Amino acid sequence: MTYRYRWAIMLVLAVDTATPAVTAGLVELTHAPHADREPAPQARTLASRVTVDARAHNEVLTPQILDCFETARVARADLDAVVVGIGPGPFTGLRVGMATAAAFGDALGLPVYGVCSLDAIAVDAWRDVRPATTGDSAPEATELLVVTDARRREVYWARYRSGGVRVGGPEVCRPGDLDPGSATAIAGSASHVDFFDLPVLPVETPSPAGLVRCAATQLLDRATPEPLTPLYLRRPDAVERNYQAVR
Repeated sequence: MTYRYRWAIMLVLAVDTATPAVTAGLVELTHAPHADREPAPQARTLASRVTVDARAHNEVLTPQILDCFETARVARADLDAVVVGIGPGPFTGLRVGMATAAAFGDALGLPVYGVCSLDAIAVDAWRDVRPATTGDSAPEATELLVVTDARRREVYWARYRSGGVRVGGPEVCRPGDLDPGSATAIAGSASHVDFFDLPVLPVETPSPAGLVRCAATQLLDRATPEPLTPLYLRRPDAVERNYQAVR
């Protein structure tokens, strides 16, 4: 029997600015093949920093990253890759995170992998789901709805099954126009999950480990990353006016 991966340990910088939370972290991704099965890769957070401020992305992200290096006692030269949330999210904040991740990748000659920020929330939330037969207090879920703040009284959303596999979205709409369908649990923005009559899983924003888990296959394959393309889902709030001469 052959396995897709050999023993691997990777140090990954993960950042996300798709929500009001400015998130940065260093994650150790480990894969250790077993003799008779293929275990899931393990993501261990070495250091993380989160600042909840929708207007502070540009000011705090890089200092948070540098603080993570100091806390974890690792050097930038030890990094193997960078993972960044590509949204959906508001134009300005999302652009800061993606530009910062790209800059670190370019400066250190590292691949930069983009992942849907909603996917990272879903991956973490599914880890809190337990079958009802275990007697755990966590809700049983066959389909998960994830929502985040899109401003303008709207939400970004996506649906997931089977441990975090996306089956719908991402899209943007007003909460009242979003049909939860067959969702049996919800995760995401604390200000918006209560719009829906569903059990709430306590995951509000992407975590560094969740971001890395979403990109684990690409990371371990050392695949060539796709170009970073932000998921805005709509035009930015501020647009350049097209001035024309009035005759």
